[in-house]
Amino acid sequence: MKPTKAAIVQAGSALFDTPATLDKFERLAKEAAAGGAGLAVFPEAFIGGYPKGSHFGAPVGSRSVEGRDLFRRYYDAAIEAPGPEVRRMGEIAGDLKLDIVVGVIERDGGTLYCTALCYGANGALLGKRRKLMPTAAERLIWGYGDGSTLEAFDANAGRIGAVICWENFMPMARMSQYAQGVEIYCAPTVDDRESWTSLMRMVALEGRCFVLSANQFMKRSDAPDDFKPVQGDDPDTVLINGGSVIVSPLGEILAGPVFGEETILFAELDPGDIARGKMDFDVAGHYARPDIFTLEVNRSKQSPVR
Repeated sequence: MKPTKAAIVQAGSALFDTPATLDKFERLAKEAAAGGAGLAVFPEAFIGGYPKGSHFGAPVGSRSVEGRDLFRRYYDAAIEAPGPEVRRMGEIAGDLKLDIVVGVIERDGGTLYCTALCYGANGALLGKRRKLMPTAAERLIWGYGDGSTLEAFDANAGRIGAVICWENFMPMARMSQYAQGVEIYCAPTVDDRESWTSLMRMVALEGRCFVLSANQFMKRSDAPDDFKPVQGDDPDTVLINGGSVIVSPLGEILAGPVFGEETILFAELDPGDIARGKMDFDVAGHYARPDIFTLEVNRSKQSPVR
């Protein structure tokens, strides 16, 4: 890792309007680069959107026609990886000489996945991370990732991992990243509770790595008029309230958390802080006890047909 200025983009999608969201992605990436960032992290489901407050007409044991049509719109707004939208984001990263981590809704066959795409500053797609475990009602609209996308990536800024939203509550998922030597631990999310900051500080202390968590800030007005979230129809109603934060390897808050507005957070990342932190704690090294505890990770791609 080298000294890097990181940017956390706190912004919401134009729900169901992927071309407009891609334009917003380009504008915000340019703002991050203009601010001197070498790495920018965007929120969970930024491309494709997070339809917070919708139940998709699916109470237990029943599905509605309206809910199925809403899912069809969501499916149409998702992107394929590889695909034209993925190429465009790579071109933006390359033009700006910017490492980028961005949450997308990925369409693969008939299934949608909550995915994080990782780009290098040369514009190359370094890889993708599919969310292993969608939370609660997310399981209706998203499929499950597998261990084949758990790899960390060597970007210009350093060794990057991505763990999405409540995956961060999974100790073994976190350990799979620490064991790969992650230096910059990215946590795109839509959890806008105050307690999220506490979790991010704990992850930084546990992994002795920089933690960069980007959340959306989204109002009801960012969704179409015919979207009916349970929060109501007031255009000023906040659906996702932010809370993005950057934390050092010793748990110190470097930027944020910020709530209630669209913004970009910046912080300087000093790689020496990682070594300083690991002097007395390296969870996958001298503080591990492999004679007692071991973690086995199945990295093979899973298929229903063999």
